Amino acid sequence: MSRAALVSTVRFETGFLPRVPAGDDQFSSPSDPAILAITDFTREHPVTVDAERQIDDALNDMIVLGVRALPVLEEQHIVGLITSYDIQGERPMQFLQSSNYRHHRDIRVADIMTPWDALTAIDWGSIQSMSAGELLEMLQEARLTHVLVVEVAGKNSCIIRALVSRARLVRQLAGLRSAGLT
Repeated sequence: MSRAALVSTVRFETGFLPRVPAGDDQFSSPSDPAILAITDFTREHPVTVDAERQIDDALNDMIVLGVRALPVLEEQHIVGLITSYDIQGERPMQFLQSSNYRHHRDIRVADIMTPWDALTAIDWGSIQSMSAGELLEMLQEARLTHVLVVEVAGKNSCIIRALVSRARLVRQLAGLRSAGLT
């Protein structure tokens, strides 16, 4: 009889849920439905970050999980979106110059994220009728790296149904071209 080895979690600083990107290893055609090229939170558990987390830790989470954007939560409500581009770009330095903070390591996600009221979203109903090529074209024209997909849940509320990543969509379509399938 084989014995399983038990491991104490004390030796680990933190734990993460596994992230299996849906469709990243599958090729998409520009004419395929756009819903095949999104991270649908009804199929994949959304990876999020707390608004009070330090940005360096959030970036490390993104690297470990293989994502470039995280919805930001505060008391179980989405309050914004943070991307690796935000953390590695100009925003931290701009924030330090206009704040009382002195060190990059002190900056929290909430300090540089794109707040909820400044985010761009696509309606779930609209994305269901779009092709992957149309979705990519829309993201490129709007110069967006990420966009939320929302489903109306009530008069003043919505469900964040999915997240669209332009980089992921480009990778899927580039993989199709490099395989000689276009």
